[in-house]
Amino acid sequence: MYKVFVNNTPIILSTKKSIEDYKMIPIKEADFPTIIRDILKKETTNEGAKYHLYHKREDKLIEHLYTKLPVVVAGGGKVYNTDKEILFIRRNGKWDLPKGKAEKNEDMETAAIREVEEETGVSGLEITKFLYRSYHVFKRSGEFRLKVTYWFEMKTGYDGELIPQKDEGITKVKWKDRKKARKALLDSYANIKQLFSHDYLS
Repeated sequence: MYKVFVNNTPIILSTKKSIEDYKMIPIKEADFPTIIRDILKKETTNEGAKYHLYHKREDKLIEHLYTKLPVVVAGGGKVYNTDKEILFIRRNGKWDLPKGKAEKNEDMETAAIREVEEETGVSGLEITKFLYRSYHVFKRSGEFRLKVTYWFEMKTGYDGELIPQKDEGITKVKWKDRKKARKALLDSYANIKQLFSHDYLS
């Protein structure tokens, strides 16, 4: 199963034929712009829109998804310092984790490290493991696009100045311990919360 987020509303992609309370559409037949507009419209009225896109083969779900919208591939980091604090950025009025678009022919590990460095000023980054891919919809130049972000867990011994990349709309960069991170995640995005275990959030 996969989740494609439109703001904080997930579109479910799965091999199940039905999910309770969700409108099922075969993914081959799904009109993504129409679905997205319906979700955005119902968010403003608090009605909620629940869509489940189905294919009997899991590998075909992503294959078809990538044909539905222009795809932007990005890399991002969940970064720990030596005090086990996590690196957060503040952008568009929300707490987020550093991430950004991969450059042409750039591998995802390189893209993720570069973006974290550019957005926060943190250096000495080392990837410890791949976490997962997140999917969310955004709008650019009047067109809906799908951002696919490859997330990596990282560590660093950096203890220097944190420098927000202001030309990317970042207003703050902060190291946060567990208590502060949990508070920040209350004012974050659903696809970011997925990077944290239920135990961490509770």
